[in-house]
Amino acid sequence: MTHLIDQVAQLVEVKFTGLEGSHDWFHIKRVWQTALCLQTIEGGNADEISLAALLHDYSDHKYNGGDFDAGSREVLNLLNQLNCPFELADRVAKIVQVVSYKGALVSDEATSIEGKIVRDADRLDAIGAIGIARAFSYGGCKERPLYDPSIAPLLHATKEEYAKSKSHTVNHFYEKLLLLKDRMETVTARSLAEERHQFMLQFLAQFEQEWSLNH
Repeated sequence: MTHLIDQVAQLVEVKFTGLEGSHDWFHIKRVWQTALCLQTIEGGNADEISLAALLHDYSDHKYNGGDFDAGSREVLNLLNQLNCPFELADRVAKIVQVVSYKGALVSDEATSIEGKIVRDADRLDAIGAIGIARAFSYGGCKERPLYDPSIAPLLHATKEEYAKSKSHTVNHFYEKLLLLKDRMETVTARSLAEERHQFMLQFLAQFEQEWSLNH
């Protein structure tokens, strides 16, 4: 199994190296390492967690034209090509299907402990200092304004609404990032999320103070 994980890691590193900073190889690697750290405390199958963490963004809807199902299909095909046992490949693909955030008013889909760990690890990387940097990196990549106080945040009720949103980056904090702390599913992730959440609140307060001086 170590050989398979190494193969997948090498393929993913090649695919994601050099992409914009919010969803590059370093993001994938951080999620992988964080997920394994959570696994040592929370349990779950480490091989399944490694594969799902490495492949969780393999075909992300934000970059593939909005197809929320492409990731799980492509992951299943890839793992089958690499002779991964079918049951394991199927479990990994099902985790990949449920990792992404789909809107403030959209409930997270039920998943296994392995799925919860990978989803928590991905969300931990979306908050705190790195989460702030990733948010503005993604916003810049999509040519979105830093902030426009005339446009209020929206709590999206469907994944389609959320996917179509093109609002400014500060709204992303209120539409997603500040909501993640309370959506962590493992005890360990909830504990880690608290400090990162507070840091984002401090950042937003400072941002709004500096913005108000010139507007």
